[in-house]
Amino acid sequence: MNNCAARNNPGRAIQNPRLKLMVFAALCAVPLFGSVSLWLRGVSLIPLAAYGIVSVLAFFLYWSDKHKARADSWRTPENVLHAVELAGGWPGALLAQQVFRHKTRKVSFQLVFWLIVLMHQVFWIDQLFLGAHLFALF
Repeated sequence: MNNCAARNNPGRAIQNPRLKLMVFAALCAVPLFGSVSLWLRGVSLIPLAAYGIVSVLAFFLYWSDKHKARADSWRTPENVLHAVELAGGWPGALLAQQVFRHKTRKVSFQLVFWLIVLMHQVFWIDQLFLGAHLFALF
């Protein structure tokens, strides 16, 4: 099967699933630990719930946008996808990108997506290990 046919085959499996699962788990570890820590200390359940709920929303937005792209229909604006990722839906968005092979080749989109993921990582590293001083500067 040539590359073009493989790309257009919706049944094609995710390439390197173990590696991608390990990267996904590593990226989720610090935000999950921070969110669970806040919940267990009685501070707030909101970050933990938000990551779960907004990730499901992001996953379905990507699914919907992929189907709209195939049908040549009205698309979900990229700024909406990025807003949902920023609100905590980046884990669901990352899964959806791999499952649906959607928005993975557009460099400008991926740049913003990975900056959002980086912001979440830095926020939780600051909260957990640096005394929450970094974001206090803003």
